[in-house]
Amino acid sequence: MAIYLDHAATTPVRREVVDAMLPYLLEHWGNPSSGHAFGRAARTGLDAAHERLAASLGAEAREIVLTSGGTEANNLALKGAAWAGKAHGHRIVTSAIEHHAVGHSLRYLEKFGFETVELPVDRYGRVDPDELEAALDDRTILVSVMLANNEVGTIQPIREIAERVRRHREILLHVDAVQAAPYLPIDLASLDVDLLTIAAHKFEGPKGIGALFIRHGTHLLGQQQGGAQERHRRAGTEDVASAVGMAVAYELTRAEQRQTVARLIELRDRLAEAVLAVPGVELTGHPRDRLPGILSIIARDTDGVSVSQALDLEGFAVATGSACTTGSPEPSHVLAAMGYPDEEARGALRISLGRTTTSAEIEAAAVAIPRSLAMLRMGAAAIAADPLGEGTGQRLDRGVVAGA
Repeated sequence: MAIYLDHAATTPVRREVVDAMLPYLLEHWGNPSSGHAFGRAARTGLDAAHERLAASLGAEAREIVLTSGGTEANNLALKGAAWAGKAHGHRIVTSAIEHHAVGHSLRYLEKFGFETVELPVDRYGRVDPDELEAALDDRTILVSVMLANNEVGTIQPIREIAERVRRHREILLHVDAVQAAPYLPIDLASLDVDLLTIAAHKFEGPKGIGALFIRHGTHLLGQQQGGAQERHRRAGTEDVASAVGMAVAYELTRAEQRQTVARLIELRDRLAEAVLAVPGVELTGHPRDRLPGILSIIARDTDGVSVSQALDLEGFAVATGSACTTGSPEPSHVLAAMGYPDEEARGALRISLGRTTTSAEIEAAAVAIPRSLAMLRMGAAAIAADPLGEGTGQRLDRGVVAGA
């Protein structure tokens, strides 16, 4: 039996979402910018998707820009706001644990004279609002801080951060809510941010579609030129079916959010009790202010990649960190910013639950994951005690361990 515990990477598409998308794939497939009946039918679905998504977020339809996903939405927010605000300043303040879609976008902007200030985080991965405010000056045009971290699940004090940013009238606040949107209630009517990013595939919608909220009156320079789509802010023929799917998926998510969160906390804590009982295993991220479905750990004297591969062979899908960095030889930049040395960070494992995770799956994982961690730690200890393999009569110069 295959058990999927990597919902922080992506989620399965709900049947209801597929059903809502099908008419716009098979019947109303026209270009929504066309003036004839085929185009008008598609435009009706697209406009409705804007309205429904905006209503779920507490925004206005005109404030929602559809994108190809969270990465594009973050790029549009950061680059669009930076270039629009260039006349007022060139300084951008962010945190050291942002998703690469934010961090790499800011590195790109530095090539054009923008200055990035990366705020440190504490051992739990949280930004200090006082340190953030101290970093703001009259050259600052933008602050970007994620709502919740995609690797360790720590939730940031966004309302406190927004309060500090609002003391400086010209500074915009961008929030990457891609990982948080399925599990934290977002009400943009009261959340005092200018820009906010979401992606449908994190809440059982289709891949390849996301959205950027741009508060009305916020000046943003479009980054994709062509047609007049999305109110001239993002050129390109819209994917109507995916837009409809995202709107439906988020409506369902919000309707079930309280119930889902309560259930996931119970399942996560049950699994955590079993996993953290293994010697040398430590929880990472904030112990309380964290996303309900993420169990992020470090297993000392092990390699997270080896653990995830061993579990994969047993039918369990888990991760070592962000799916966007899979295959990278470098330890997590998030854990490094939280103060973990490289040798410890290499033992990272992210186990993430979702709405479809069952109690039976957690019971199975509560047995398999501690067993794999213990076995691999025993193997690492044996190699450390007998590095030449003399006790087994087998050479290890090719990385072969007896019985492997």
